Amino acid sequence: MPVKAWISALRLRTLPLALSSILMGSILAAAHGYFSWPVFGWAVLTTILLQILSNLANDYGDTHHGADSHQRIGPQRAVQSGAITPQAMQRAIVLFAFLSLLAGLQLISTAFGWGSRYFYLFLGLGLISIAAAYTYTAGARPYGYAGLGDLAVLLFFGLVGVGGSYFLFSQHFDWPVLAPAVAVGALATGVLNINNLRDALSDRQAGKRTIPVRWGHRAAIVYHIALLLTAIIAAGGYLWYSGVGSNVLWWLPAVGLLVVNGIRVARTRPEQLDPNLRQLAMATLLFVLLFGVALLV
Repeated sequence: MPVKAWISALRLRTLPLALSSILMGSILAAAHGYFSWPVFGWAVLTTILLQILSNLANDYGDTHHGADSHQRIGPQRAVQSGAITPQAMQRAIVLFAFLSLLAGLQLISTAFGWGSRYFYLFLGLGLISIAAAYTYTAGARPYGYAGLGDLAVLLFFGLVGVGGSYFLFSQHFDWPVLAPAVAVGALATGVLNINNLRDALSDRQAGKRTIPVRWGHRAAIVYHIALLLTAIIAAGGYLWYSGVGSNVLWWLPAVGLLVVNGIRVARTRPEQLDPNLRQLAMATLLFVLLFGVALLV
């Protein structure tokens, strides 16, 4: 078994970004006195499994539909390179879908109890999340090729990821939580946008209608900066609403990293964008952690 190829296919570098949603929801819950370690642990495990499922499905789907080809600028993918066969990748996708379902069932039963009024609602959300992770670039009509990837990331990394995890702890919803949820969703969408800026040439040839493909490079840069500003304004607005006072200074270094990312993305050629993608993913995690320090200290 090509262990190195499988480790590469898991794309472990994407996990900090995925965990940012759960961390933000958990921080908000802790600020309101609702935190639970068992719920947090199962939420983290479920998120990791869903992200890996998405990564494997993306590797398989983009190769199948032609976005990952020899002309692709970014890192070589496992199925594209032949390191992993399509059949083996399909089996791995089924395995991680099953593991995601099991972990999700344990998560919602821990949070709400089996058969409670919220159990089936979150079971439905979990099944939708599994389906969305697969059909982003895989399946007969992947929504990522229709240009809906940005909307899906904003929804699942932001509103569902942050708002849903907050609800798991609190069992109710507070409307101000939408602001930090939008902030995390916007940053996750920014990471996707860098990926799409890098892959615009191969995506265009494969018929994948991402923002850079439809709008062009310059407009996609403006869009990227707008996403970063949205995150800063939304999260900063929540901290102001919460009355953190001078504690906001703890959060400002993360804002500085976002400013640096915007400048670098605007000045970097597509084939050299990959380091900026990694930088924004890590900056998002730091953004959430320092937001938590400002809110909780």
